[in-house]
Amino acid sequence: MAGAGGSGGSGGGGLRDMDALEGVRSIVLKPSESLDEGRFTRIAGADFNDAGLGLSGLLASLASTGFQASNLGDAVDVVNQMLEWRLSHEKPHEDCDEAELDPTYRESVKCKIFLGFTSNLVSSGIRDVIRFLVQHHMVDVIVTTAGGIEEDIIKCLAPTYRGDFSLPGMLLRSKGLNRIGNLLVPNDNYCKFENWIMPLFDQMLQEQSTENVWTPSKVIARLGKEINDESSYLYWAYKNNIPIYCPALTDGSLGDMLFCHAVRNPGLIIDIVQGKFVCLVFLLLLSIFFCHIMLEKLARYTIDEWGSHSCNSKEDRDHSSWWRSTQASYMQCQYVSQWCRLCSLYQHSSRI
Repeated sequence: MAGAGGSGGSGGGGLRDMDALEGVRSIVLKPSESLDEGRFTRIAGADFNDAGLGLSGLLASLASTGFQASNLGDAVDVVNQMLEWRLSHEKPHEDCDEAELDPTYRESVKCKIFLGFTSNLVSSGIRDVIRFLVQHHMVDVIVTTAGGIEEDIIKCLAPTYRGDFSLPGMLLRSKGLNRIGNLLVPNDNYCKFENWIMPLFDQMLQEQSTENVWTPSKVIARLGKEINDESSYLYWAYKNNIPIYCPALTDGSLGDMLFCHAVRNPGLIIDIVQGKFVCLVFLLLLSIFFCHIMLEKLARYTIDEWGSHSCNSKEDRDHSSWWRSTQASYMQCQYVSQWCRLCSLYQHSSRI
């Protein structure tokens, strides 16, 4: 009896083990749903055996490479869409002017490109990429930080060098060196910047009483004019009449120079309020009257303010087709000022 009972118990345990195994198998080896290749891209890298691969083929292969390469590939695709878009691709609005219906005119209207970046990119070699874009009028509006302005000028006066992320700040400071990531900037560079900009501030102070009310954008344009250096993106922005907006112009070394000038020769005024108002009006009008806006934000936000200017213009054109952000970390701008909301109401009126 005991033997029979033991055998039965063992058999029941075996069945339970088999049931558990089948349960595990049903989870681990769950039948797959078929993936529609019209929706999902098959992973494959570049074929370097193809003699005709070329740069365009290599860039096109990034989207199907996987991991972060696919993100870069998507960015390449968005930029290509941005460059290829024409107003003729869109159906004319019912209330279009007669001139806007002209096929030649519609083919000539391109996407308006807003480019935003922080100062670290200008400190790095990306500055030369930005300069190329501005030189060849491949962007229409620039929004940046104060460091993005001053670093461009400083690099015209003296070079920045490669260092290492691990270099100790105390040791560098004792040698008169500043570290930006793995970049080294000698203190002498900032001294040259001060020697260059102080006489310009003196001249601007004289002009202020008779000719000009200075705003951040006017100051930036003047810097681009005076530096007169083809390696500078500020120079090319001035030459190509590309507006640059910098809500916090007094931040960084430029702010230090303005403070020192105010102590030595007080009176220079930079009207931040007028500059911000003009910036918002300009961005709003562009966003209302152009069907497609490309907004590129490069690197990490240092403050939310400059991002808000660019984002607000997109918010006030709620049917713009492209809204892409290429940045080190994602930050969603929630701020939309009451003034912009009122302008948005005007945008959606029957007049527009």
